[in-house]
Amino acid sequence: MRTVLEHIKASRTLILILLTPLLLLPVPLVIGSSEARCAYALFMMAVFWITESVPISVTALMPVFLFPILNVMTASATAKEYITETIMMGIGALQVAIGIENWNLHKRIALRILLFMGSEPRWLMLGLMLATWFLSMWISNTATTTMMIPITEAILQQLKTTTMGVREEEKKSVEQNGTKYELEMTVKVSETDDPADKNESDPADKQNSTTKERQPEFTADDKEEQRYERLCKGMSLCICYAANCGGIATLTGTGPNLIMKAFADDLYEQHGLTSPVNFASWMGFGLPLSALMLIVTWCWLQIFFLRCRGAFNECSRNSSGSSDGQKVKQIIRNEYDKLGPISFAEGSMLFWFAMMVVLWISRDLGGMGGWQNIFPEGTVSGSTVSVLIAFILYFYPSTPPAIFCGRRRAEKHSATTEVNGRLQKLEPLLTWKVVHEKMPWGLILLLGGGFALAKGCQESGLSLWIGQQFEVFSHLNRYVILFIICYIAAATTEVTSNSAISSLFVPILSSLAISTGVHPLYYLFPGVISCSFAYMLPVATPPNAIVFSYGHVRIVDMMSAGVVLNILAVPLLVFATATWGEAMFNFQNIPEAFVNATILANAI
Repeated sequence: MRTVLEHIKASRTLILILLTPLLLLPVPLVIGSSEARCAYALFMMAVFWITESVPISVTALMPVFLFPILNVMTASATAKEYITETIMMGIGALQVAIGIENWNLHKRIALRILLFMGSEPRWLMLGLMLATWFLSMWISNTATTTMMIPITEAILQQLKTTTMGVREEEKKSVEQNGTKYELEMTVKVSETDDPADKNESDPADKQNSTTKERQPEFTADDKEEQRYERLCKGMSLCICYAANCGGIATLTGTGPNLIMKAFADDLYEQHGLTSPVNFASWMGFGLPLSALMLIVTWCWLQIFFLRCRGAFNECSRNSSGSSDGQKVKQIIRNEYDKLGPISFAEGSMLFWFAMMVVLWISRDLGGMGGWQNIFPEGTVSGSTVSVLIAFILYFYPSTPPAIFCGRRRAEKHSATTEVNGRLQKLEPLLTWKVVHEKMPWGLILLLGGGFALAKGCQESGLSLWIGQQFEVFSHLNRYVILFIICYIAAATTEVTSNSAISSLFVPILSSLAISTGVHPLYYLFPGVISCSFAYMLPVATPPNAIVFSYGHVRIVDMMSAGVVLNILAVPLLVFATATWGEAMFNFQNIPEAFVNATILANAI
């Protein structure tokens, strides 16, 4: 029996893959409707995404063969969803991010922030979080965490080394003071005039008891070790949590944002409207929320791990004095000095990166216009900017061409432009070899699969049917519904990919909004952003898994700290939706096209 169970356990992935479609087969066969056939594909993908029995990027390819077989969508219509304008925008942004990584510009920015913030525990933690938060807005959360964790490890190792050294010196000093005190007490007792005092108790016992009262209790090693462990946990978790917060701030920060943007564009286009979701509007909503979440996370990690209370007085003092802080600062300074002066390539990458961000933000400024008005309506978009900047990086030189430099600058760069007296071809800022190695191709497939699934749910009518089933909650206050949606999304994303969950959620949330007479973005924005509230488990997001792999944090530590953040994040998100979200997107004023769609949906 044990052998059979072991064989079943070893083959559980294969068994799950074979049984899932068989067990779900009654759904399309018995019901037989278009919605049921689409639901069959959706349930299969949901099971495979949640269990990861097949790589999630491979699961994302299932609509290519399932939808045509199930007569949900044609093969050509399904394939078109895998390369949309939003995905092209993401591809361009990813290439620029790879260029930033390739020239270590992200490391220079991170170390500069750490040097500015100082070396006290609370400010050091804030510095690490600010660096991670800012970088994760523009490059992948995984790459940011991978870069920041070794820097954090070096700082923690130095803290341990210097702290242990200072404690050894303190112990020696206390031991010497204690011996001196014992000698003084022996002299005083031997000189006393009252012999009865000598008979009351043994002088040695009295000396020992007095000495014990005067000496500090030296369980300091244990206390210091516990404090160091808490510091390691707090400093490690602050990296992955800050990466998750940073991804919320910009449209390209994380996959769910792009999924929601593409779906909103398609939804508005179907109703003859222009989507208000663009880089500037997303950043206007997401950046303040992201910054607020970062501050809340920083305060909570101080309270939970650094034991900071009140005005954080306890954790503002270095446990080993100013020398500890100076050595930590010196580590950061040494790492920064290793990078050398800023190179031509780094300066160029910074310029083109800043240019991309400025063009993204200024393309559409809402009522104030934007540079897109120069061109015919609907001809340019976010992908125009990102792909153009990425294209420039493939020929823009990483060293200044000697022909454009003075003699001295030409000689300075001759080592990189000449070999054996012959001029070499100038290397560009970005090469296809680097992009091929570092591009997260799986993420692109995952985004495409999500778009195809969402489109299939719309075309089959499944999303509309699901939205109608939720009408039983229409009598509830919309804020209550919003809380329910956000907590469900935040809980679900703890066990599977946030991009996969958002792909499942967006068609359902939009249909729920339309069928209940609510602005679609009112549910879409909070619902999708909640998919980034992954604080509790290592499997929830790659940054969590990277931090967990370093061994400082146990699952119980991540869950204990993360559950509070999950609870706090949703009210902050609802508050953002009800305040500046309402001011930006006017959720109270539902476009007439959506009102008509609500009437039609209720009539059906």
